[in-house]
Amino acid sequence: MASGDTLVVFTPLHNQPPATNAATIDLRNQHPVLDFDAAADEDAIFGSVLPRNYAGGGLTITLVWLASTAIVDNVVWNTAIERHQDDVDDLDADSFAAASAVTATTASASGEPAYDTITHTSGAQMDSLAVGESFRLKVTRDANNASDTMAGDAELLRVEIRET
Repeated sequence: MASGDTLVVFTPLHNQPPATNAATIDLRNQHPVLDFDAAADEDAIFGSVLPRNYAGGGLTITLVWLASTAIVDNVVWNTAIERHQDDVDDLDADSFAAASAVTATTASASGEPAYDTITHTSGAQMDSLAVGESFRLKVTRDANNASDTMAGDAELLRVEIRET
């Protein structure tokens, strides 16, 4: 697979919400979105298998999101990957790798999509995820980060994972 090719796409309906601090499902003109609150860190978790055509580079995660209100401020997004190794990892406990982050500026009008990317280099940033392995991706709005200044909800519309 060539660098830049799409490996996986997630929609809000693929979310496997954590037991606490979960982003909540909502509708925006019949488009399912996940609402991430401005007052507390909230998470969405998506599960998949790394496709067999992955060539071993890093991963670039694109978050497609909207601001619930027309405000130009910043949102801090984090993504983290959890690998599920054969006969190694115990899925009774989370084991996400350290998160990578992007500080994103909101769209200039409510309802306009913003596309922001976070890159995970091959190796530790990807939890050493390998071809054909099960994994989870955690997306977090880091609302208590001083750089996250947007007052309203951040609404996640899509997540795309590409090979870097």
